[in-house]
Amino acid sequence: MSAVSITNVRVLDNPASFSAPLQFEITYECLSALADDLEWKLIYVGSAEDDAYDQLLESVFVGPVNVGNYRFVLQADPPDPSKISEEDILGVTVILLTCSYNGQEFVRVGYYVSNEYDDEKLREDPPVKVLIDKIKRSILSDKPRVTKFPINFHPEKNETGDEPPSADCVENKG
Repeated sequence: MSAVSITNVRVLDNPASFSAPLQFEITYECLSALADDLEWKLIYVGSAEDDAYDQLLESVFVGPVNVGNYRFVLQADPPDPSKISEEDILGVTVILLTCSYNGQEFVRVGYYVSNEYDDEKLREDPPVKVLIDKIKRSILSDKPRVTKFPINFHPEKNETGDEPPSADCVENKG
């Protein structure tokens, strides 16, 4: 069982202009005290075909983390449209909220994002050059995709002093 569990994520100011900051209210529970900080990241996927276009919008360390319930608002600047190819600005993409402990990611929450013109005429007959100030960003907050990864939150409790086995390590009992 994980030492940290996300209990709720609310997307604030949604929908919003493409150029508006992103805000997520994150509520989580810590079941055992942690010696180090948690790292929360917000990543904008700029292209489904090439992760070179992904943008780290924010990275914050939160701690110390004792047993209890916590809530904070993670605010990030919007993605830089100059780092996204024009054909990928409009349409559907993904925003990832991740949390790591000691450099090990243990949870990832993915949201689909729809970027479209807020004006019906522009949607029907889009201009050749993308007009960023006319784009509305809608995060589909009611259908997040949550992926959890097993990590060792307390490596100091490993009695043998060895590194804990990796998640893909399988013992052969042949």
